[in-house]
Amino acid sequence: MARKPTEGQGGFSFEQRLSRLEEIVTRLESAEVGLDESLRLYAEGAGLIKECRKTLADAEKRIAKLTEDASGRLTAEPLEPEEDSEEK
Repeated sequence: MARKPTEGQGGFSFEQRLSRLEEIVTRLESAEVGLDESLRLYAEGAGLIKECRKTLADAEKRIAKLTEDASGRLTAEPLEPEEDSEEK
């Protein structure tokens, strides 16, 4: 049996929200929608971006790497983002 995608805020998974964002961008770039529809899509997209950023921030908080200290105990440390990746 296939597993249901993990639901995030608003009942949609991160992947579903990201897919909807891609649809919105495609529609806005097509210039086939009027001003009112463009504004509605923009507002929806802005909300989705906010939800996706929160999901990513929450996930980042949960990510940890295990390291072994001198006594052999495993401890969790926050995963530090690579500085090079942010400069690009």
